[in-house]
Amino acid sequence: MEIRLQELSSENWYECCQLEISEEQKEYIDTNAISIAQSKFEVTLKPYAIICDGAIVGFLMYNSVKEELDGYWIYRIMIDKKFQGKGIGRIASELMLFEMSKLPDVKKMVVGYHPDNLGAHNLYSKLGFINNGDRFGKEMAVVKYINE
Repeated sequence: MEIRLQELSSENWYECCQLEISEEQKEYIDTNAISIAQSKFEVTLKPYAIICDGAIVGFLMYNSVKEELDGYWIYRIMIDKKFQGKGIGRIASELMLFEMSKLPDVKKMVVGYHPDNLGAHNLYSKLGFINNGDRFGKEMAVVKYINE
């Protein structure tokens, strides 16, 4: 299984909009189309297609400037429902964290998600994110500290 990230472009954005999450995830995550539109107005957001064996199977996006908690935020990671449960999300997340580690003065990476989203909780726990009790609206924010 070859997994890589590809910057969002005029060639792949529509296919990313066609990706779907599972029914139980729909209450936790907006559509990719909303995230893609957001990236056109907030130019510091970096959207990517997730490619597995040559096919677009997911979408992710992070911010290239620091925000709340003095960290770089992950805005989105999703894998199409047909490709979930195969480890693609974890590998894509690791690739994203590697790209984010190249940003200036990285000490923290942060992601917010609904506390009931067990899939997100399990993924980010495995990737070394820690819950310090930070909350933003209905979401909890977990932090990955980067060693210098």
